[in-house]
Amino acid sequence: MATKKYSDSFSFLPQGGIIQDFKVGGTNIVLGFPSAASYKTKHSPFFGETIGRVANRISGAKINSLNGKSYPLAINNGPNTLHGGVKGWGKVDFEGPKDVERNGKEAVLFTYLSKDGDEGFPGTVEFKLWYTPSVEKDASGIEKTSLEIEYEVELVGDEVEETVVAVTNHSYFNISGGPTLEGTQSTMETNLHQVVDDDAIPTGAIEPYPEFEAKKEFTLGAETPKPDHCFVVNTDPASVPLDTRSQSLQKLCSFYHPNTKLHLEALSTEPAFQFYTGKFIDVPEMDGLPARGPRSDKYKSMVLLKKGQVWGSRTVYRAWKD
Repeated sequence: MATKKYSDSFSFLPQGGIIQDFKVGGTNIVLGFPSAASYKTKHSPFFGETIGRVANRISGAKINSLNGKSYPLAINNGPNTLHGGVKGWGKVDFEGPKDVERNGKEAVLFTYLSKDGDEGFPGTVEFKLWYTPSVEKDASGIEKTSLEIEYEVELVGDEVEETVVAVTNHSYFNISGGPTLEGTQSTMETNLHQVVDDDAIPTGAIEPYPEFEAKKEFTLGAETPKPDHCFVVNTDPASVPLDTRSQSLQKLCSFYHPNTKLHLEALSTEPAFQFYTGKFIDVPEMDGLPARGPRSDKYKSMVLLKKGQVWGSRTVYRAWKD
């Protein structure tokens, strides 16, 4: 399983299109392993993976009311399905990488054909992933390293008329220069979050998150805050198309650490994002690295993919150093 390197800033793996390196000023700001083999062990907590078919949890490991029936899914998180199932897309090898041109820029393309019944999900779907890396100076002359991630999913099989998809990237970032996130100055563009039950399943309520305010800087401490929640930027589901790629990128969150002078921000066309500070990370010492621990239905139209339709999204990670 070869690593695809892009200049000195990025490297990607065929397994789940993993982002293995995202280097800014010589510092790799994503968690992972130096060897590709380590990502296939039980110790990798989705480091850098593409998550699919459906990211996050599906209640009771079951899809209801799809193609006029219900579909049982793989159970891998309490009573639920997490991140697409036991393997999901992050644990399989994609086709690629292939060097291509995308929107006039050099890009890397990965593809994957997910067959009908994959982890219990109905219908054969074709998935395309483009990574468009860049290192450019902004109007102020500051050199910024960016990675645009573009997803496209199409239902190509004739087995069913509809299925569900919701794909994302599962990179963990650390710009502190140390073993934890402590001291990272953070700003969320929203603090509206989906309230969850004891199994981390959304209850349907959307409320302000109690530990920080929107657009106001707060600092990540040694133990708090420790969210693992979906934060909502657009609270009107009816206004969100199935393919959001034509929408404008909007900033979701931004971070800075005074020790390293590193900045990071995330932008997306999607209406919500998951903010997780790694409270469940438990990776032993391995691969030449030290052990790593913690802190390292009205929406159905957004995930329901029918024949003839395309699901898509764009996300940008951007980082720089003072």
